Amino acid sequence: VDDLHPYIYRTHDGGKTWQSITTGIPDDEPVNVVREDPVRRGLLYAGTEHTVYVSFDDGAHWQSLRLDLPVTSIRDLIVHDNDLVIATHGRSFWVLDDIAPLRQLDAHIASSPAFLFKPAPAYRVRRDANTDTPLPPEEPAGRNPPDGAVIDYWIGAGSSPHAVSLDILDARGALVRRFSSDDVAPPPDTELNVPTYWVKPFQWLSAESGMHRFVWDLHYPPPDALEHEYPISAILHDTPRSPLGPSVLPGRYTVRLTVGSRTLTEPLEVRMDPRVHTTAPALARQLTLAQRLTAAMHRDYTALAEVRAFRTQLSGLRRQAADTTGGMSKTMTVVEAGLAALAGEHRGASTPNDDDLVRLNGDLLAAFTVIESADAEPTTQAAAVVPALERRLDAALARWDDLKTKRVKALNVELEHRSLRVLKLPSDTTHH
Repeated sequence: VDDLHPYIYRTHDGGKTWQSITTGIPDDEPVNVVREDPVRRGLLYAGTEHTVYVSFDDGAHWQSLRLDLPVTSIRDLIVHDNDLVIATHGRSFWVLDDIAPLRQLDAHIASSPAFLFKPAPAYRVRRDANTDTPLPPEEPAGRNPPDGAVIDYWIGAGSSPHAVSLDILDARGALVRRFSSDDVAPPPDTELNVPTYWVKPFQWLSAESGMHRFVWDLHYPPPDALEHEYPISAILHDTPRSPLGPSVLPGRYTVRLTVGSRTLTEPLEVRMDPRVHTTAPALARQLTLAQRLTAAMHRDYTALAEVRAFRTQLSGLRRQAADTTGGMSKTMTVVEAGLAALAGEHRGASTPNDDDLVRLNGDLLAAFTVIESADAEPTTQAAAVVPALERRLDAALARWDDLKTKRVKALNVELEHRSLRVLKLPSDTTHH
């Protein structure tokens, strides 16, 4: 009837008397729907012809909850678990993911130097394995819900700490993952073979004042792999680089936020994908094998970094020897050949028992990928390959230790005798 004013009325006496409650809603926004939060009494949501509003005081005052919602007619609202689901007129559904902070907000939080909101339960759900590529960037599309545990925190004005850290602890208090506002984004991938709009940007833990949201992906740190890729089951601006770390087990965790000298903790429950019925012991065996492979990849990666650093030193010594003594000695040649073999450059001449560290890293990653490919108990074959790979790695590292303790030390004696700079061992604390 061309009346475009907002009308919301409430009663506290079963309908005997009514009170208008539209303070904060513009006078030209008709209201189509009002819903009360099922968890927090007095927390109300209203949908108008333009956007969505929220009230924390049973409708006495309203404020916009639009965020990045386009201007559109809101025809219905429903609170589903921890999400606010909005039905728009002829457009789409729009979901505000995880409204747990709205249920906890009060005046005390706004005046506090720091506050950690209690996170809602998070579900361990594996990424889609469908091989379809994402929509092109010019195609309008909404964002997927956060893929992990949503952690909201507040830093008061004037706090300005030097750094903020976020720790995830398991039920035993062991550290699972650590993030810091001092973390540095990795350099851009120079060998990227997919469109740049696939790539998930670096997530920074903010130390600035205000409200912040951080999403932990429910994984341990990624393994030290030499090769990385972006899966073809990509999501626009939200495709993480693989491999991800092992998935955490369902259970109880603790979120610990440190803001300056202030430490705050809240419990976090990780729930299993309700569609998966793999037993807890089977998931535990899967995690154990994945962590053994992660540890092996770290040992391999560290040793390979040492080998490559040695080769850089040796390259300089080769030039120095050529300038001052007429060429390389037999010992230097033997050391260089051993380093090249470990670095995978003499692979054709290697015997099956002389694995190089590059090949081993790839084999370890392949086994890790198989074991972490689904929420299922590892097969007998997959479980058997882990100790076999560990034995192969032990053999390669033994060759590296032998090269360091015998050949390199012998070479250093020779270099000192020839008044040349010696090779610096990783365990050395002195400079030559």
